[in-house]
Amino acid sequence: MKKISIIGSTGSIGTQTLDVVRNNPDFSVAALSCRGNVELLEKQAREFSPELVSVWTEEAAADLRLRLRDTGIRVLSGMEGLKEAAAADSADVTVTAVVGMIGVEPTLAAIEAGKDIALANKETLVTAGHLVMRRAAEKGIRILPVDSEHSAIFQSLQGNGGNKIARILLTASGGPFRGRKREELENVTVKEALAHPNWSMGPKITIDSATMMNKGLEVIEACWLFDVPPEKVEVLVQPQSIIHSAVEYEDGAVIAQLGTPDMKLPIQYALTWPERRNLPGERLDFKKLSGIILDQPDRETFRGLDIAERAIRAGGTMPTVMNEANEVAVQAFLDGKLRFLEIYDRIEAAMAAHTPVQDPGLPDILEARDWTDRLMEELQKQ
Repeated sequence: MKKISIIGSTGSIGTQTLDVVRNNPDFSVAALSCRGNVELLEKQAREFSPELVSVWTEEAAADLRLRLRDTGIRVLSGMEGLKEAAAADSADVTVTAVVGMIGVEPTLAAIEAGKDIALANKETLVTAGHLVMRRAAEKGIRILPVDSEHSAIFQSLQGNGGNKIARILLTASGGPFRGRKREELENVTVKEALAHPNWSMGPKITIDSATMMNKGLEVIEACWLFDVPPEKVEVLVQPQSIIHSAVEYEDGAVIAQLGTPDMKLPIQYALTWPERRNLPGERLDFKKLSGIILDQPDRETFRGLDIAERAIRAGGTMPTVMNEANEVAVQAFLDGKLRFLEIYDRIEAAMAAHTPVQDPGLPDILEARDWTDRLMEELQKQ
């Protein structure tokens, strides 16, 4: 029986992870956590009977304790509760499905507790990749990617016999605004930006897809996961989301992973690797394909890629500042306080004002995050 802790269990990845658990009778749930969806978390807890659950605020925890008082399930709150859920005693693997930099500390806690990591939280590696990968190597912990693109790369590397990678080909859908120019994006609405053509995701990652900042974050994530420099990661636009990513070897051979856009496949593969199991769902039908489109990203209009690449080259705490500025700016856009293209402007303003600390420890990373929050608040007032 494989026991799984899920941090972020009420979000898109978390709920699909529970679908995978339902389909695998030898899986069970050790712990669940979410930010504040108490009603859904209660339903999940009653169905899967974890040893503990965690929510962000103590107020939400008090409500959940009342709801679950007949179950014996422990209810925790705050960062300490999130870390305890990630490192639950009985868990074999922790699925990090929270959104944002909040995933750094619980991921490190799970590594310290000896849990393998099914990583769906890209911001953890963007901001603290050097800490996470170093400590995982020291502890003998496996970091198994859940993002569809990084899972595709991981799958394309299986059985490579140590052969050298020439390039990683990281694919992007292009988001809802593919083909539009900058002037056409001046007044796009939140509703338009959330209308992703292929994937059903949470609001933050969907906006990141629309700005292509998501792909910039994934470039950084790929560098840490697969130990390659950014110049060996090439982004290609594949709007049908059929080629999920590929690896080119030094002899010119390209191995890719293809499939329908279904996140349950990379989730299940991370939980069963190296085994593959039956997964109910739609299959790729080549007879219905008229062709596969590949294109170069429009970096002038969608500046997220270049911004992220500048951040990783600056190194140190610069990716943390870039990531936090993006998180704050995206939320401001979702709240109607910022226009779409101003997301880029705010990120670049934060990066321009920051002098990075090189080889930062966790306190340096958290301070860079807090510094960015203060700066973004000041910029919003201007």
